[in-house]
Amino acid sequence: MSLHVLPTRLAGAAENMAVDFLMLQRYPEPAVPRFRAYGWHRPAYTFGYSQKIAFVRLQVPADEPAELCRRFSGGGLVDHRNDWTYALAIPRGHALEAARAVESYRRVHEALAAALRSQGQPADILRDCEPASGELGEACGPAGVCFTRAERFDVIHPESQEKIAGAAQKRTKHGLILQGSLWRPAAPDVVDWDAFATAFVERLGQALTASPVETPWPDFNEDEVSQLTERYGSPEWTEQR
Repeated sequence: MSLHVLPTRLAGAAENMAVDFLMLQRYPEPAVPRFRAYGWHRPAYTFGYSQKIAFVRLQVPADEPAELCRRFSGGGLVDHRNDWTYALAIPRGHALEAARAVESYRRVHEALAAALRSQGQPADILRDCEPASGELGEACGPAGVCFTRAERFDVIHPESQEKIAGAAQKRTKHGLILQGSLWRPAAPDVVDWDAFATAFVERLGQALTASPVETPWPDFNEDEVSQLTERYGSPEWTEQR
């Protein structure tokens, strides 16, 4: 089995969410796991599908203009102004897709932590914490804002316990997607981010029992991309809760 590694692209927040959705729901080879790392045209924040817009607005600096976009996945508010962002889609029927949410989260973050260590950055995953709450088990920090504190199986610095990376998950009839974010300032020892990306993909391939293959950009329907981008950028979507 192959792991398709798509080219890195920059886009606005709404378009990035649209492409992630299509990567899960409309990928031309639906039986193949696929991965992409991506960037942002402008400063941006994304937040979980179920979060209240009033809460989110209180967390975002009012004096620093930035795009604000609701994700179709769960999780908390994520600051993308200085992060390394990725999405991994695992097709329906794959062993890791069929695993419990806590297991897929752990396996992907173990791969990410190993990739960080290969670049000289100390990293581990948080295995035990209290009190118990939340979809993934024991939530260690206040719900709602990513990188404030770590939750179980987030990537952390083993000494300071500072959170380095987290992710949100969404499961549909087509499979599972993880939308992940690594806060660059929390990983100061990573000098070559391209080398880190290669190391991460290699370790994801091991976790998925798949061989990474660089793959051209998929032939998504441009009208659908435009319609989804408009939807995710609309006030109706952003402010629905």
